[in-house]
Amino acid sequence: MLPLQGTQTESALFAGIDVGSLTAKCVLISKNGMQAYAVIDTGTKPNKAGKTVFVQALDKAGAEKSNVRYSVGTGYGRVSLSFVDMVVTELTCHARGSHFLDSGVRTVIDIGGQDSKVIRLNPDGSMSDFIMNDKCAAGTGRFLQVMARALETKLENLGEFSLTSTQPSRINSICTVFAESEVVSLLASGEKMENIAAGLHRSVAKRVGNMAKRLGLQNKIVFVGGVAKNIGVWNALEDFLEIKFAPLDQDPQIIGALGAAVLARERYLSA
Repeated sequence: MLPLQGTQTESALFAGIDVGSLTAKCVLISKNGMQAYAVIDTGTKPNKAGKTVFVQALDKAGAEKSNVRYSVGTGYGRVSLSFVDMVVTELTCHARGSHFLDSGVRTVIDIGGQDSKVIRLNPDGSMSDFIMNDKCAAGTGRFLQVMARALETKLENLGEFSLTSTQPSRINSICTVFAESEVVSLLASGEKMENIAAGLHRSVAKRVGNMAKRLGLQNKIVFVGGVAKNIGVWNALEDFLEIKFAPLDQDPQIIGALGAAVLARERYLSA
């Protein structure tokens, strides 16, 4: 492929599509930066979710599919994305997306729907090392989704709800099934819901924080993924690790899709 010339450069878009176990995200970028993004629930058909979120992002950008020169798929459902040009692991994409927003980032903590990851970056934004929990739902968005259901509250309200806690409950189990039973027992004993929520966030922070300590933290440190939108987990992780996360000037849920879009642009322009 030849480098883009003239007005072609202005209209050219590059797509990153991140289909996770809970949500699908699409980011469109041009040579001038990010143009639009969309986020939807994945549902039971990852390929359909990928196509739908791609179309929604195009609509927001006021663009057509013909404007997209290259696309990269990532995430849990990337293997089902038959319409993309290339697929890349979410580890690489979260690293590149974080670096794109802040070149000083050296550690990325990503908590997604079904796994949690800690990634160390080289100065150029490539991944130097990582540690990952993908064997158990504990410390993931799925874990919090189950617990929110047990508390009969919406997942998106769990973070703010927990901030009213005066004495976080102690959650002993790291297993989702047993932790859910603990929550039910605590509720039956009269424990306040906000204390249980705060205890759950501390449990997630301990699980992911210990992973981060095993890998080793290097500044700057950022928190990405859908769970990073939960202020209760954000605060609990900062407390456990005794750090402050560097803010990224974008929705933390789309960083993987953004990284995929950056890789799509690089791949096209270097071909």
